Amino acid sequence: MKKLFSVLSVATLSLSLVLTGCGSGNTNKPAEQGNTGGAGAGSGAAKIKVGMVTDVGGVNDNSFNQSAWEGLQKFKEDTGNDVDYLQSQNDSDYVPNLNQFVKDKWDLTWGIGMLMAAHVKQVAGENPDAKLAIIDDVVDAPNVESVTFKENEGSFLAGVVAAEMTKTNKVGFVGGAEIPVIKRFEKGFVAGVKAAKPDVEVITVYTGAFDKPDLGKASASQIYGKGADIIFHASGATGDGVFNEAKARKAKGENVWVIGVDKDQSLRFGDDITLTSMVKRVDEAVYRVSKDLADGKFKGGSVVLGLKEDGVGLADTSTKNVPEDILKKVDEFKQKIISGEITVPEK
Repeated sequence: MKKLFSVLSVATLSLSLVLTGCGSGNTNKPAEQGNTGGAGAGSGAAKIKVGMVTDVGGVNDNSFNQSAWEGLQKFKEDTGNDVDYLQSQNDSDYVPNLNQFVKDKWDLTWGIGMLMAAHVKQVAGENPDAKLAIIDDVVDAPNVESVTFKENEGSFLAGVVAAEMTKTNKVGFVGGAEIPVIKRFEKGFVAGVKAAKPDVEVITVYTGAFDKPDLGKASASQIYGKGADIIFHASGATGDGVFNEAKARKAKGENVWVIGVDKDQSLRFGDDITLTSMVKRVDEAVYRVSKDLADGKFKGGSVVLGLKEDGVGLADTSTKNVPEDILKKVDEFKQKIISGEITVPEK
């Protein structure tokens, strides 16, 4: 790791951003942006342009793509710089979309998600003067800034909540593609469940997709049908189907819950169905790396964010559904992880 907090500091990550909803983007070509005027209020510097390429989950995935876009919207709001995104319909769009920003001389191009790592590396290698950044994987190139998270640590806390609140002694996990970043979610969640209550069963289903709500719904139906009453998902827009299945069952009187991921998903799906959410502060990461570029501090390298750095954790709205005594127990586990007393497995 070339640096740790030159890009992201604990203080910065602790800031509470008031972010706007997902704005209008562009699935074909970045908007033609002006390149004059101040980069920030009264700065008098030239504007920079920051582009973002989504993975197949899309910018409205209620998950990390959307969180990344919200971070860029906040960056634009605060600095006056230009932002835009290109949406990928499938993985064959990744390189063309990344190249679209690069060839149009955008100052920084984000690739959102581990699935884009090889594509970011390719484009960075072919364009050594361009600056790129990626979320959820490390690309070893001098012109790429990489941000990863200790999802296993935040998911451990979600597992403690699930174990403490299940009435059936069965909980579930729905994953998207079975890739390292999603395995970190699963392994951390299972570890948290077992640390709190070893006898609680965890039922795991991988859908193989991040953009298929119907698969999420079917997987949730399968897990709830086996007696689980709480499901934690890490599946992007596929997770919308998990919430839909839970809502349908709740309407019939079943006491089921979903634990959201990446963002506070209670804001989208409601407190009546969202027990809590394991948040990854992707918006903060995207904001700070982009801001560093605007301030002339972009250096490439990588940073890893966990509980200690406040890069992952449970949503503040957890207090609405999770009793105080359970949240106290969660915090006790959190402190043990931060101190190193507990090491959370990754795989």
